[in-house]
Amino acid sequence: MDMSKYQALADKHFGGFSNLELLITAFTHRSYLNEHKATAKEHNERLEFLGDAVLELVVTEHLYNNFKEPEGVLTNWRSALVRTESISGAAEREEFEPLLRLSRGEKRGSERARQQILANCYEAVVGALYLDKGYKAAKEFINRTLLPALEEILQNGAWLDPKSQLQERVQSREGFTPVYKVMQEEGPDHNKIFMVGVYVNDELKGKGEGPSKQTAQVTAATAALRQYLKED
Repeated sequence: MDMSKYQALADKHFGGFSNLELLITAFTHRSYLNEHKATAKEHNERLEFLGDAVLELVVTEHLYNNFKEPEGVLTNWRSALVRTESISGAAEREEFEPLLRLSRGEKRGSERARQQILANCYEAVVGALYLDKGYKAAKEFINRTLLPALEEILQNGAWLDPKSQLQERVQSREGFTPVYKVMQEEGPDHNKIFMVGVYVNDELKGKGEGPSKQTAQVTAATAALRQYLKED
């Protein structure tokens, strides 16, 4: 295994690593072990578990210290910052993707799977930093790579749930309020699947399904938002 690229990353971004194996493990996906049993002993899920807790603490601390909004708003802001899309974006900017250790199958995975793997790697790197260099180093990394995204999240309203986002967009652009209608119900009462459509001025803008009307509405709103983004 070529350790030099991980050493270069450690030197460039973290001022070195006392235990480089920790950093390498942070980039090792579970699938990689199946194809490299002789050389790879551990995947990154335990580090991800630790890093997730550190990440949430750092983000929570930042929001508490810098904003006076009520708890519910801060919770939504935090959720937007630590969601898969935000974290995977930070990992991409740090050029983590070429260093991922994946099976051949995972390398051919979907875009959503790629984002999830990158987000998990980011959290694992936070965990590795915490173990190797302490909380301060992990906090500095998060402050540098992720927290700057908060400004854009607040500007574009990405912290709102999909239904709220859609309502804001539609009301500001078209002056209407989205209306959700159940289009179809399938299955027995204990295991129903709902199909819901979201309409703007009686025009269908998106459809979604789920085990509850609320879940189906959120899925429909998400589909409608994607359509509006394509039109922008």
